[in-house]
Amino acid sequence: MQVPLLDLRAQYSPLKSQFMAEIEAVCDSQALVLGPKTEAFEQAVSRYCGAKHCIGASSGTDAQLLLLMALEIGSGDEVITTPYTFFATAGCISRLGARPIFVDIDPVTYNICPTALEAALKAHPKARAIIPVHLYGCCADMAAIMALGAKYGVPVLEDAAQALGSQHLLGHAGAIGDAGWFSFYPTKNLGAFGDAGMVVCKDDALATKMRAMRNHGMEPRYYHEWIGGNFRIDAIQSAILSVKLPHLDTWSAGRRAHAAHYRAAFAKRGLDKVITLPVEPWADSGLANHHIYNQFIVRTTRRDDLRAHLTASKIGSEVYYPLPLHLQKCFSCLGHGPGDFPESERASHETLALPIYPELSTEQLDYVVDKIGEFFA
Repeated sequence: MQVPLLDLRAQYSPLKSQFMAEIEAVCDSQALVLGPKTEAFEQAVSRYCGAKHCIGASSGTDAQLLLLMALEIGSGDEVITTPYTFFATAGCISRLGARPIFVDIDPVTYNICPTALEAALKAHPKARAIIPVHLYGCCADMAAIMALGAKYGVPVLEDAAQALGSQHLLGHAGAIGDAGWFSFYPTKNLGAFGDAGMVVCKDDALATKMRAMRNHGMEPRYYHEWIGGNFRIDAIQSAILSVKLPHLDTWSAGRRAHAAHYRAAFAKRGLDKVITLPVEPWADSGLANHHIYNQFIVRTTRRDDLRAHLTASKIGSEVYYPLPLHLQKCFSCLGHGPGDFPESERASHETLALPIYPELSTEQLDYVVDKIGEFFA
């Protein structure tokens, strides 16, 4: 048996005729960038997650960059975030000349630790923003984070790149803080046919500014109040994502069902005693999408050997992230070294993503569990 980490063809095939019709409609219209398809998609996401303003962008990275530029974060500024995340989170901060201030993670949720966050806010009273990351499809502790943002007067910008649809008692991921962003990279739970992203916010003036800045700050045409960039989303990506969005909750339910199957199967074999399974911190909230499992993450000190065993058994897996950001060569100027953020470093050495996409069969899930049991036998 083969179990890929992700098989996008399984999602594509049932919707192929709809995709082709939408692509043909965009081609016939020749409205290829922004336009009616993008406006319709933005409105649909706004209704879905409760965000006041949704602004399509060329990627999740560009959505973050656009937001930071619109907030005029730049040289000499400090932005607090986590070193256990995808590179773009800190990369966009640095591209603008600002300094990432790293805060360690909660070892259970892998999200930013509120206690460590408050210590950083005290040590950096001029911080311009807090960027929590809703890693792997589970919301960070937004009640604590929002309270700290209010206490210290620092805006909260949510990196919800992996979390569209994830819910917290305070709202949907991305729409809780002052602003946030999503990624529609093909491997995300809602994935485009290429790169695409979206920035969301509550403030009317900020939204107006970002709509102009994603098009070189041009409003009206050929008049530039701000220096922006080419962060426009393509109409075809907007159309594709509009087809997929109504299915997102069903797909999330499939991922949650697979996660429950894994838990039961691991527990039945006693494997939950030798590997650490992902937690569901908001499971008692009554919210359906308290965790959307962009990834199903297990951890073990024998991670690399386990991964080699799974690979030999034709089971896909992935390591997110093998080297935390504070130890990346490009951030050596920040002066960090091993041991500075121990929980992030431990997670980078021990975590492994298993297949979780909704089209997996029960037989495939059981095969994964069987092979992990074989490894620990």
